[in-house]
Amino acid sequence: MSDQQPAVHVPVLLDRVTELLGPACAADGAVLVDCTLGLAGHSLALLDTHPGLRLVGLDRDPDARAEATRRIAAAGHADRATVVPAVFDELPEVLDDLGLDEVHAVLADLGVSSLQLDRPDRGFSYAHDAPLDMRMDPTGPRTAADVVNTYSRGELTRVLKVYGEERFAGRIAAAIERERAREPFTTTGRLAELVRDAIPAATRRTGGHPAKRAFQALRIEVNDELGVLTRLLPAALDALAVGGRIAVITFHSLEDRIVKQALALGATDTTPPGMPQPLPEHAPVLRLLTRGGEAPADAETTDNPRAASARVRAAERIRRADR
Repeated sequence: MSDQQPAVHVPVLLDRVTELLGPACAADGAVLVDCTLGLAGHSLALLDTHPGLRLVGLDRDPDARAEATRRIAAAGHADRATVVPAVFDELPEVLDDLGLDEVHAVLADLGVSSLQLDRPDRGFSYAHDAPLDMRMDPTGPRTAADVVNTYSRGELTRVLKVYGEERFAGRIAAAIERERAREPFTTTGRLAELVRDAIPAATRRTGGHPAKRAFQALRIEVNDELGVLTRLLPAALDALAVGGRIAVITFHSLEDRIVKQALALGATDTTPPGMPQPLPEHAPVLRLLTRGGEAPADAETTDNPRAASARVRAAERIRRADR
């Protein structure tokens, strides 16, 4: 692990997240679940601020868990933290194993972590030539190379178009199919070069690196990120105590749309149409804490360009539908 990593880690929307989750973390014995522990930046800030808070941190990446555990111990919070090797849609099983019926705060900071981006050997970045991997869990069954070399042209087009919102998905998929017949893809550099060459020159001049959307799409496919998120949200909301809060940081419109819909559903009165008045049992179970997806301030994106696409949405549980 690089000695530089602790210095470069900048938690996205740190002040806003701690503000949003703070009221739910303040009581002695409150439990925060950080579903995407990463390098524990947000969780450390909340542990520092709330001395009675307990942390349950989930991460599928063993490197992230090791570094987060080191940071938590160095800050003096080891006795208040439990770090669990798990994908975050396994939240119900994790809480059951820990004997927790409910929690008071849930945080999910989606996307790829600083540790993963800053280690070229993990294959997440198009800026370095490295093995074409992209697994958040290095023991996972499917790598980006598997996707690129075995998916049909139609399947590749779907992945690139849907998960990367790539206009030229068909052209890129056709180029991949042609080139992999000559030699299978094994490195990020060759794939990034192919994507750049497949996109019209006029388009390449704007919008950042030409391979950005394709690499995002492959990462989402390899790690089933949208499927995991779709399964997490109802489980996380169900685990929240009354007065508990959830905050989710997203980095692209597909994630944000899923979060928006889940929180809006909980904040909606579901009394059937035509009833003379709202029915108490159909009242909202959530209160939205943010107006839409809140973006970082300009100062933050200047200091940390990776924050530019981040959005946070948050809500508070105001009643339980089943109690």
